[in-house]
Amino acid sequence: MPQIRFLEDLQTLTASQWDALHDGSNPFVSHAFLSGMEQYGCLREDWGWRPRHLTLWEDDTLIGAIPGYLKENSHGEFVFDHAWANAYARHGRDYYPKWLGAAPYSPVTGPRLLAGDAGTRAALLAALVEALPGLGVSSAHINFHREGEDGTFSDAWLLREDIQFQWRNPGQWRTFDDFLGAMNHKHRKNIRQERSKVARQGISFRVVHGDQASRADLQAMYRFYLQTFLEYGNAPALTEPFLRHLASSLGKGLVLFLAEQDGEPIAGALCLRGGQTLYGRYWGGATLPGLHFEACYYQGIEYCLSEGLSRFEPGAQGEHKLARGFLPTVVRSRHWMADADFSEALREWCAHERADITRYRGELLLHSPFRSD
Repeated sequence: MPQIRFLEDLQTLTASQWDALHDGSNPFVSHAFLSGMEQYGCLREDWGWRPRHLTLWEDDTLIGAIPGYLKENSHGEFVFDHAWANAYARHGRDYYPKWLGAAPYSPVTGPRLLAGDAGTRAALLAALVEALPGLGVSSAHINFHREGEDGTFSDAWLLREDIQFQWRNPGQWRTFDDFLGAMNHKHRKNIRQERSKVARQGISFRVVHGDQASRADLQAMYRFYLQTFLEYGNAPALTEPFLRHLASSLGKGLVLFLAEQDGEPIAGALCLRGGQTLYGRYWGGATLPGLHFEACYYQGIEYCLSEGLSRFEPGAQGEHKLARGFLPTVVRSRHWMADADFSEALREWCAHERADITRYRGELLLHSPFRSD
């Protein structure tokens, strides 16, 4: 029978062991990304992150895994369950700690049940449920899993849905003008005006991959990242050594869009790349007209078109993305509750939430920027 082990440090596995469990198209489940977060100080126990990766073994061979964490709060998850925690508290129960299967600080859809076949993925979930009592947790949560993993979850795993705004090339766009040509006149005009504002300010962009990035490039990008978090009063989770680690380990999988004015970097956007998708993660810089939209959206679309990528996921939330060509896309999470009564009560709550999400997406699509033809 396969053996279960919870790992507190991903460095106990080699990159080849871990990365053999997935197809390599999603950088957020790679050994480089996940172990790098642990190694370079991005996951702090006082912020509620304790690695507990579920692994499944046959003798000395790793056959399956779910990247996982014991959580003492819901910080950095992007699937909001504060109402659930409050409900537990009102009934004198402890919601925390809970177990979370996810890529930390990354609201990015990707594989979560890492295994080579459907049978092993099902075995992972069965092993997880069996092992949870020993962890002393109230629940297990698997955030932003792929739609193709839906069939592996039993009815005991509650389904939640949400909306993100994502760009997809239907196949015929080769240039930015092709993309604009699919839009109605109003939105096409607005985007051209926004891009013109940036150009008139003498701002140009450099696209820098991780294997090309100088120390000064990475320092500038990290400075912009810190600036954004400080402006919003949030604590930055990533460290500069982690950014340098991503550059050296991911190479072309790390993409920086650096804005320059008079030869000096003034803003930047940090993205990761995998398979056919560009993932926008962080941005920061000067508050100049149109610069945020150019750095975070239009540069990414240009890059996808030039590199032949079919998708661009610029991050969570943001209805303003709709007018810039990012359409509402459903994302998923699954939730297993140890308390059967709470589980049944939350089942109805989740059904209502999914119905609301369906209505919301329909309303958003009525305002699509693309021509109806």
